[in-house]
Amino acid sequence: MIRLGVPSKGRLMEQTFDWFADRGLRLSRSGSDREYAGRVDGIEGMALVLLSAGEIPRELAAGRIELGVTGTDLVREKLAGWRDVVTEVAPMGFGHADLILAVPECWRDCRDLDDLAAIARDFRAEHGFRLRIATKYHRLVRAWLAAHEVADYQLVDSQGATEGTVANQTAEAIADITSSGETLRANNLRILDAPPILRSQATLFAGRAADGPALRAVLDRLAL
Repeated sequence: MIRLGVPSKGRLMEQTFDWFADRGLRLSRSGSDREYAGRVDGIEGMALVLLSAGEIPRELAAGRIELGVTGTDLVREKLAGWRDVVTEVAPMGFGHADLILAVPECWRDCRDLDDLAAIARDFRAEHGFRLRIATKYHRLVRAWLAAHEVADYQLVDSQGATEGTVANQTAEAIADITSSGETLRANNLRILDAPPILRSQATLFAGRAADGPALRAVLDRLAL
C-alpha cells in the first residue's frame, strides 16, 4: 500500500486534488471536513492521508507515508540532511512563495546584506544585545546568513504573525515566507536587495525508504 499525504485544508489541498485529477487520479475526503482520511480512485493500492503541510516532512522521514505533498521550504527546514531522507519527485507549479529577510522601512541605510552586517555590529555595541530576527525557519536562515558572513544577530522563534514582531518590539527584522509582499508593506517592512533565502513551491516528495515496485507503479501511472 502506498500512502499519500496531502495538506488537509485550504487552497493547497484543492490545488493538489486538481493536480492529481489532471493525471487521472481522483482524490477525495472521506466523510466530513473533520475527518482526515480519504480515498484515491484510478489506481489500486494507494491510500490518501490528510495532514497539515508541516507534518508531512516528519511523516515521510518516519516512513508512515510513502508520498507527500508539501512546500520545499518545510522539507528543507524540518529535515536535516533532507536529501538523504526524501526525494523530490515533481514540482507541482503552485504554492509559490519566497523565504526572504525584511527590515523596517525606516532603515534607509539598510539596502543589502553588507548594510545589515554593519548595522548588526553597531546594534550590539549600542544596545548590549544582538539584533533580533524573528522567524520560523531557523535552519535555513542561519545557514544563509553564515554564507553571507552576517554574524552579530540572534534568531527569535515566531510561530504566529511574524510580520508583527517588529511593531511589537520583539524583533528588529524578520525572515519569513511571502508571495505578494502585501503583508510586509502593511507592516512597514521592506525586503532586502538580495536573492531570496529560498524559492519554495508545492512539491511531490517520496520517502527514500519507500522505493520499490509499488511506488514505481504509482509514479509510472502519474508519468513521473
